[in-house]
Amino acid sequence: MATVVSTAVGERTGPLDRLRALHAEGRLADAYDEVPGLLSELAAAGDPAGPPAPDLARAGQLLSRLDREEVLREHPGTETITVAVTGGSTLSGLTAPLTAELARHGLLSRLSEGDYGAWRRDLHDTSSDVYAADLALCVLDAEIVFAELPHPWSVEDVQRVLSGKLGLISSLAERYVTRGAGTLVLNTVPLLRTQLRRLVDARSRARLGVVWREFNAGLLRLSAVHDRVHVVDLDPLIAAGGPVNEPRLAAYAKVQFGEELLAGYAREVGHLARVLRGRTKKVLVVDLDNTLWDGILGDDGPDGIAAATTYRGEAFGRFQKAVGQIGAQGVLLAVCSKNDIEPVRGVLRDHPDMALRESDFVQVTANWEPKDRNLLEIAQKLNLGVDSFVFADDSPFECGLVARSLPGVAVVRLDEEPALHIERLLADGWFDVRELTAEDRARTTQYRTEVARQDLLESADSMEEYLAELGVEVSFSPVRDHEIARVSQVTLRTNQFNLTTERLQQADVRARHESADGLVLAIRSADRFGDNGLVGAVLVSGAEPAGEWHIDNMLLSCRVFARGIEQACLTALLHEARARGAGAVHARYRPTAKNHRVRDLYPSMGFAETGEDADGTVSFRHDLSEEHLPTPPAHVRLSADIARRSS
Repeated sequence: MATVVSTAVGERTGPLDRLRALHAEGRLADAYDEVPGLLSELAAAGDPAGPPAPDLARAGQLLSRLDREEVLREHPGTETITVAVTGGSTLSGLTAPLTAELARHGLLSRLSEGDYGAWRRDLHDTSSDVYAADLALCVLDAEIVFAELPHPWSVEDVQRVLSGKLGLISSLAERYVTRGAGTLVLNTVPLLRTQLRRLVDARSRARLGVVWREFNAGLLRLSAVHDRVHVVDLDPLIAAGGPVNEPRLAAYAKVQFGEELLAGYAREVGHLARVLRGRTKKVLVVDLDNTLWDGILGDDGPDGIAAATTYRGEAFGRFQKAVGQIGAQGVLLAVCSKNDIEPVRGVLRDHPDMALRESDFVQVTANWEPKDRNLLEIAQKLNLGVDSFVFADDSPFECGLVARSLPGVAVVRLDEEPALHIERLLADGWFDVRELTAEDRARTTQYRTEVARQDLLESADSMEEYLAELGVEVSFSPVRDHEIARVSQVTLRTNQFNLTTERLQQADVRARHESADGLVLAIRSADRFGDNGLVGAVLVSGAEPAGEWHIDNMLLSCRVFARGIEQACLTALLHEARARGAGAVHARYRPTAKNHRVRDLYPSMGFAETGEDADGTVSFRHDLSEEHLPTPPAHVRLSADIARRSS
């Protein structure tokens, strides 16, 4: 949605003009907090079924000239990311769109580009920028194969070179995973029509297509083998956009990928960066009228709306199935509609066209209150931050209202064409995760049981009575191999109960788990209403007899707040440290905008404050003396096995 904003001189203009005006006035660093919103407007103005809007790259050109340090001085809380780009062709056209895409997701980037064609050297040299960056982008094109073919060549020649290239890339990926600091990003390699058509017989073309696809499949498998390797599949981007390149630029300037494809690639990298920084959205809130169904329930009645059986209705039915597919993978679904609640419930229960039913939603809100207020109430009921929401609506007014008053919400503007609803919803990959876990699939059920817990709380005379009747059970022991992905996800996605906000990829969790003096302790919980699964973790280093232990971080899902779980686990940890002869236990708390509620956790458990760093990080120490050791909450039934490592 391209709304208008005011420039410094009072003009009414669009988001790109606003950015240009700020840049011309030298105020872009000062006003950097406006940038994500302006870029989101530019992104929303593009075709959802095509490549990103060209104005996004133009904005990126302005942002790439910014003094990064000046931005950080003006906005010290801005999250940063370093990106190293290498490849086999000219990639200068990637800088602008990539800068814009990262900034759109709140990430201030520092980009470095390697020498032309130096991808093998950069991936082999562990002292290169590639090995130090948060994201290492190795952009591959078909010339890495065709440049090594004899003249003339055959399919067998291509197959031989492809096999060698896949082996080389696989070994370099393994080297990177062992020595690199971040995530290596590769891509599938497009086979151009002009390359395929150099073979004149159909049978040879088919064979070339097979071996080329097998090569790309081998590249894609690398992301399944290595936790810190990601492969961007370019085929869907090419299908959605224009040609792979412009032939004259490819021939004379060695620009093997055109602007549209690089813009699409940059968008995918932006999505990946958001995932790696724990910015995945958790809740999809949808409107109803002309969003999930065709028509207006209040005007047309249940018989006048459709999500099947009619020409337009079928498009809404397809959209409902896409929403349901997302919900089946752990995304929480909710409704926010201006309607009366009983007719809405009747349609969701009984209307024959509906692919989604009331039971698919964790919350159905239908009233005549402002939608931004309703979103805040839904967030409160789910005990989630509103910045974990995606809001999809066909009304420009409602979208504008939510975007202005709740800037943390990702707003998906659905227009009057229902056939584009799916494209618009999925364009930005808001719900992407590195790997789907069992807890993800069970999330909707787990949140739905919160209603029963709330009923119990409301009926109890006191919090003590509620907790006693809830029957909280906790298992606290080293992480098991199959839980490593979930622990990584907890570090990436937990913000409220996250003592240091350190984000860990699966490889990082595994390395800590396998270290000689490290402990990765998983917190699992259940109660009378069901199993909550793995809900938190405690990360410890220096866990040696007679040493001093360090709690590097403690995390707990917001679903299980205020049930005594954190107190029970910390108590068990402190007693274990004392029993193993540790001299003390150290801990840190790094304040953020969201974790203020856990500021006093360590002091409440007998830790003494020992200092504060320049960034506000507070250090604590527990002397493990008998008088300072806490006692576990009486209502929690704890099973702790900290000393034994599980497998």
